[in-house]
Amino acid sequence: MSDNQFDVVVIGAGAGGLFTAARLAHQGYRTLVVERLDKVGGRASTDDIDGFKVNVGAIVIEVGGITQQTCEEVGAPFDIREPKPPILYRIGGKDVDVTGGGWGFLLGKLTRQAAKLVKGIGAARNDSGLPEDELSTAEWVAKYTKNEGVHGIFRNMCASVFAVGSDELPARVFLTYFTRKSAFKRFGFHPEGTIGLWKGLAGVVERDGGTIWLSTPATKILLDGNRVTGVEVLRDGRPVRIDAPIVVSDVGPAATVKLLGEENVPRDYLEMAQRGDRPTSMISVNFASWERLVDVPGMLSFSKSRRLAYIANFTDTCPEMAPDGWNLYVGTSVPANPLGDFDEAAETELLLQDLRDNIENFDERTRIINTAITRDDWPPQRAVAGFDLPHDTPITGLWNVGDAVKEYANGGTTACAETAKLVVDKIIAGYPLAVR
Repeated sequence: MSDNQFDVVVIGAGAGGLFTAARLAHQGYRTLVVERLDKVGGRASTDDIDGFKVNVGAIVIEVGGITQQTCEEVGAPFDIREPKPPILYRIGGKDVDVTGGGWGFLLGKLTRQAAKLVKGIGAARNDSGLPEDELSTAEWVAKYTKNEGVHGIFRNMCASVFAVGSDELPARVFLTYFTRKSAFKRFGFHPEGTIGLWKGLAGVVERDGGTIWLSTPATKILLDGNRVTGVEVLRDGRPVRIDAPIVVSDVGPAATVKLLGEENVPRDYLEMAQRGDRPTSMISVNFASWERLVDVPGMLSFSKSRRLAYIANFTDTCPEMAPDGWNLYVGTSVPANPLGDFDEAAETELLLQDLRDNIENFDERTRIINTAITRDDWPPQRAVAGFDLPHDTPITGLWNVGDAVKEYANGGTTACAETAKLVVDKIIAGYPLAVR
């Protein structure tokens, strides 16, 4: 093979792309990853700002699930530190640890209707107990209670896991996730910031004979009729053709269609990709203090807030994420109308007001590192859970991975790891190295 011939080209070194590339390279496929940014991790990466490791998207990594399994299978480091307890809930001014108590213990702190709600959640373990697709999570909760604290808990859970509010997330998705999926029961932080995990996977790709080209945007997916033949990229400012019979895209179906050219995509798939292009939005304020501001080792969620879904405390478990003596935190919210337009300044101010309400003398005691608004073509999730597209495409040799094609009722980097495994299994079945 020449330098520009590979078995597989992976477009994008985000979570889905790196999980895919690490699996393929480990199986012996000559794999090239092309990434337009100058670092790995995509929307789950980390910036270094004055010595603070500031995550640009995903902040926690699930422990014990498909992510850890993938790292163990390919031999990548998994240096994720679990806070214990992982999450507390601020209810009536007190921070409550519900570890081991389940839904009954949590909801019992908020409403006398807890038993009915818990029964409704339990019923969802059977298909007959799941609500219809059209019912939102907020509407489902309203069937049981009007308690504002309960609605706040569910709203902020939807925001934390799925990057939308309870008005936008189907109840069927929420209940499936919390009764049948891993539901992030265990999670942690990486001492380098989330990028540390992706650096480990990138190292596996290169260890197993793969190649990663950073600062190299893909400009076109090349076709011969209905079959992939490679990718055109910009490498050091000049166009370069890469030949490969397999292409895996981690940039989302809508961007993949643009790389193909709409004229080369069947009309029904084009329309489906356009309908499924429903990115969500989040706002995050990363801040630091010489003092420990919240008495939680991991995350703090809220039953009452304007917008604030959670505060995460990084440096209790990962002091390496900040300069010596500093404590590093993030407060995150989902704006009103997270699938459409919203007033960024007003929504950010609502988040800041919540932080001031929950951290005494917030303005005087903290240093704001940055405020990040993720939306549109750089969203926290490329599709609302429950409305995802298939990872298969009508083009032979082409697949999508990532959070726009996740399996039903999954989300985040866990969903990216899951789609990577599903796609790689199909590639191995359809393109075995032994017969090539």
